[in-house]
Amino acid sequence: MLILMNADATPAMIKRVCEEVVDLGLTPHPIKGLQRTVINVTGNKYQVNADRILTLDGVHDIVIITKPYKLVSRESHPEDSHIDIGAGVIIGGPEFVVMAGPCSVESREQCFKIAEYVAKKGARVFRGGAFKPRTSPYSFQGLGEEGLKILAEVREKFGLLIVTEAVDTETLDMVGDYTDIIQIGARNMQNYSLLRKAGRTNKPILIKRGMSASLDEFLMAAEYVMVEGNPRVILCERGVRTFSNHNRNVLDLSAVTYVKKFSHLPIIADPSHGSGQKYKVVPLSRASLAAGADGLLVEVHHEPEKALSDGPQAITLTDFENLMSDVKKIAVAIGRTCK
Repeated sequence: MLILMNADATPAMIKRVCEEVVDLGLTPHPIKGLQRTVINVTGNKYQVNADRILTLDGVHDIVIITKPYKLVSRESHPEDSHIDIGAGVIIGGPEFVVMAGPCSVESREQCFKIAEYVAKKGARVFRGGAFKPRTSPYSFQGLGEEGLKILAEVREKFGLLIVTEAVDTETLDMVGDYTDIIQIGARNMQNYSLLRKAGRTNKPILIKRGMSASLDEFLMAAEYVMVEGNPRVILCERGVRTFSNHNRNVLDLSAVTYVKKFSHLPIIADPSHGSGQKYKVVPLSRASLAAGADGLLVEVHHEPEKALSDGPQAITLTDFENLMSDVKKIAVAIGRTCK
């Protein structure tokens, strides 16, 4: 349920409506728009008698939200959300934001070499896994807190913001202490205890789409974070499993257009996981921007053949330079910017 307030509704009127919602056993979520405040109401598992709310001062109308996701829906928040991740970087605004770095943090030397290059070429965020959920228990699992400390050094030395994955509730707080964006990976998209705990942090949360998840399931994962009080959610399309045998996954760019229509949240694309093959990353990056994505998450390695994880999908430093050159040209053509 969505309560539309009059354009001239006072803070006292809005507070009174919120108190009435709480008296009904529901939870109000005031959202201040450009022209009026709306109050999104969650917790109603049945039709609520809204007559008493309609009689309150400042209430213009009540709208029933038809989507199962309430806070994520564009019905409740018509304008695009712009997520401030720090240092003046906004996801979802005019700037097309590129996040780049290795799949795994392997050493300080490795991260510094890659970070210096991608920062110079226009990346705004450095990505790198300190904790790595791997299909095989024998594969490299990441450096843990040592890796997080290296990422913090990257931020200090090169001015890049940091995104890295929290793989469980036990390490989420530690990851939050070192990072600017906490990533929830594809394998954890429906880890509801992890999503809820992420929603109780004050950090931006990047949620990757599960490899077999429908788009409604994807958006409901974001709802789990937002219902806990954290509105700073960024979605990431990273490819889904299909019958295709020429890709590791298939990057679903139609998901970008769907999310843009039905949700106000920003969405970025991960063409590295979305294909699994480095020669496809640059073309898919161009297509992602053209389709309406708000940014990229790409894997870059100075020596992909020696990478401890996902080397076949990591582009080289030269490839990254070509990628940035291409997306900057496309951004100008469609009325966006790219550093």
